[in-house]
Amino acid sequence: MKKVLVSSGLRYDLAIESPEYVKELVTHHVGGYLKIAPEHTENGPLSKMMKPGMGTYDRFKELFEKFSKKAGKEQYLIPYFIAAHPGTTNEDMMNLAIWLKSNNFRADQVQNFYPSPMATATTMYHSGKNPLKRVKKDSEEVSIPKGDKQRRLHKAFLRYHDPANWPMLREALIDMGRAELIGNTREHLIPEHQPAGSKQYKSPRRKNSYSKKHGHGTQPGKGQILTQHTGLPPRKSR
Repeated sequence: MKKVLVSSGLRYDLAIESPEYVKELVTHHVGGYLKIAPEHTENGPLSKMMKPGMGTYDRFKELFEKFSKKAGKEQYLIPYFIAAHPGTTNEDMMNLAIWLKSNNFRADQVQNFYPSPMATATTMYHSGKNPLKRVKKDSEEVSIPKGDKQRRLHKAFLRYHDPANWPMLREALIDMGRAELIGNTREHLIPEHQPAGSKQYKSPRRKNSYSKKHGHGTQPGKGQILTQHTGLPPRKSR
């Protein structure tokens, strides 16, 4: 093995404790792009993720750019963010979108939180409580983004630059009393008018979801994945 390159998975909050480590990493072990995961900009969701604040990200970014310049390399830091995590409000996602735009980030691939087994966030999702603190009858309630509409909105804030999301975001910003973010200058989050020919947001259709045109089986419940027991058409023999 002649060279090791690190592309992701870095604990940047620990890395900033040793600028020499960051210098070695940036100078010799980054292949142009380094992905890190601040996950959010707001303290509400960050506290539920046990993540540091954005000041830690800013410090690492400063070191990354400083040592990249010294090494004579053009390298880029790519932050990951997540939508609809327990503890996240609509205002939190709006503020994240404002941060993304002010820092000229346009996320192409974004993800919503989904509960997974054995995760602390899954406990929050189902209980509405914060297990990171002592759970009592009157203990802290955690804001849980649930329902298709709110989860789509949170994801739309991450992709504020997509015209398909603008109608949803305009409606939400007006409801939130933040209509001043709608306008046609660079300081606004989204434009006031929809471009001609653009389409509104539509949820992506599952590849194996039911379609009436198939004319097979019975229609299962909305959003249900088809199987041989819920109406999947029989496989054609070759």
